[in-house]
Amino acid sequence: MNVTSELKNRVLSRELLNRESILTLCQAPLDELCSAADEIRAHFCGNGFDLCTIVNGKSGRCSEDCKYCAQSAHYQTHVEEYSLLGTDEIVRQAKHHAEQGVLRYSIVTSGRKLGDADISQVCESIRAIKTSTDIEVCVSFGLLDEAAFRKVKAAGASRVHCNLESSRSYFPTVCTTHTYDEKIETLQAARRAGLSICSGGIMGLGESMEDRIDMALTLRELGVKSIPINFLNPIPGTPFADNAPLSDEEKRRIVAIYRFILPNTSIRLAGGRGLIVDKGEGCFRSGANAAISGDMLTTAGITVETDLQLLDRLGYQARLWNE
Repeated sequence: MNVTSELKNRVLSRELLNRESILTLCQAPLDELCSAADEIRAHFCGNGFDLCTIVNGKSGRCSEDCKYCAQSAHYQTHVEEYSLLGTDEIVRQAKHHAEQGVLRYSIVTSGRKLGDADISQVCESIRAIKTSTDIEVCVSFGLLDEAAFRKVKAAGASRVHCNLESSRSYFPTVCTTHTYDEKIETLQAARRAGLSICSGGIMGLGESMEDRIDMALTLRELGVKSIPINFLNPIPGTPFADNAPLSDEEKRRIVAIYRFILPNTSIRLAGGRGLIVDKGEGCFRSGANAAISGDMLTTAGITVETDLQLLDRLGYQARLWNE
């Protein structure tokens, strides 16, 4: 029995692989690795596929210096800037996505965190969404505390998103205006408030495969069940504008290794999926079982209609997972 099959069987037996074992998968034959990862996905998650969309609820002028981000005020990226969208527009988009068959809708805002006035306004929007649709509402409002998250939950949101972005050791290369521990505390505050949590990162920031594995192990320790995997879409004007893109093969390997580490989670293809030649189909055959559909925050994405057709062809069924 080869190493990949041995590790697959250990995962199927509900063993949590250690870092040393996981590192051996970095050299495993790709097709063999991806097939094993897909088997793990089917065993733990079945054919459910968690599909969500996002709205850029507040754009630009961000105080943070994340080196990949078009919305940072530290860089000249010519991104569109606007304050928090009104309730009518946020609800309009939520209804549109719900009518298309999307089950989750996430409101994402730029900035270190939303202030009290914006929290009050967006809670009004969340309440309006919940009275007019059945869609689940997720939020990404920055580094909020437990009290703010309790307000968001009371309004009707069910999940909070806050990406770790990379490993603890590599994170200072990505951002210097807030810390890894602040991100972790944000996730823990959301959980204390009774919300589920969503967290992942961006691949292609210059990190090593070891960094990617270390981030996945941190997510496992935190008990995160929704894991967005973004692939860097280099934005002119940002410090990472000239980063070399990852190959499609490396993207499949990352997804497959994450499935070995996080067997019963929603591994969600997010930003940068449109850069993949097959729009992510290979990754959906390599352990991924969730996606952000439609446009991203500042870049174009893949339409919901196209994604639903792809899921049907692959034998997936859109449904909520890991509540």
